[in-house]
Amino acid sequence: MWPLAEASTTLRPKKTILCVDNNEAILSVRTFLLETRGYRVLAAQAAPDALAIVESSLPGSIDLLLCDLLMTQMDGNELVRRAKQLHPGLPAMIVSGTVNSFDRALCADVFLPKGAASPAEMIERIRVLVARKRGPKKVAPPLSGQLTPAAAS
Repeated sequence: MWPLAEASTTLRPKKTILCVDNNEAILSVRTFLLETRGYRVLAAQAAPDALAIVESSLPGSIDLLLCDLLMTQMDGNELVRRAKQLHPGLPAMIVSGTVNSFDRALCADVFLPKGAASPAEMIERIRVLVARKRGPKKVAPPLSGQLTPAAAS
């Protein structure tokens, strides 16, 4: 067995992003962009399909909801509101290719209006949101035999 195969089982699990857009081409590009950055992507072309995924998932198993603002059947704001009712700790980002007004995306943690961010900026905002969901890094306890500042005085 190759050492690489062993190492791959000890790597941190990929963060899961539920990506929703009724435009198949945009959804495909976003999915590719996220997967090439190491994220696991659950893609949905309709808000009701995305809600079904959220309903069937365990709390904490989806690390971010990323959706378009303007979609048929249900807009992104309503999708985020309903998803947060099911999983209150679920971070959400709404992006829009046509709207540049934040007042339409009040339920999201982050709103990226038309022309406001490059793909690299969007990826950075996603990284920050996913890290915020995970919480701050925990301080490692001192190794045995090391003195803590309190014990040293």
